[in-house]
Amino acid sequence: MIRNTDPEDISALIDLAQATNVFKPHEIVALREVFDDYYAKERENGHRCITYSQEDRPLGFAYYAPASMTDRGWYLYWIAVEKGRQVQGIGSALLARVEEDIRQQGGRLLLIETSSLPHYEPTRRFYLKHDYHQASVLADFYADGDDLIVYCKRIEPGRVEE
Repeated sequence: MIRNTDPEDISALIDLAQATNVFKPHEIVALREVFDDYYAKERENGHRCITYSQEDRPLGFAYYAPASMTDRGWYLYWIAVEKGRQVQGIGSALLARVEEDIRQQGGRLLLIETSSLPHYEPTRRFYLKHDYHQASVLADFYADGDDLIVYCKRIEPGRVEE
């Protein structure tokens, strides 16, 4: 079941993200700050956070928001699935829900940023599988040898992904 994220989910979602072994320690710290800001003010600014749960246990989440100073652009900031539950359709279901919500909000474009490091290869394949295209690469953005890769997808009104 996909639902809005509850404050009670936060600790489990942070643990889930950390246990994927994909995110760096400072990114986990940033995630805590993102959740704090979300409940303090960002929900009122249009930010959204959804959780995939089974039997009231969070198994994944996505955090997305309108892109400032754009015409109906959005960013997917976070998407993570419990390590033992990856490649089972949870991430795909979360991404589909994100896209549908953005479509309902009249959004036209979804951007996703990720790393070029080898352990992000499954993440990059995931975005390509879901019809995102690589829009740009900024060399050495995160660190020397760690490029920023931006994926993009047009979100068309009335079009529902299968």
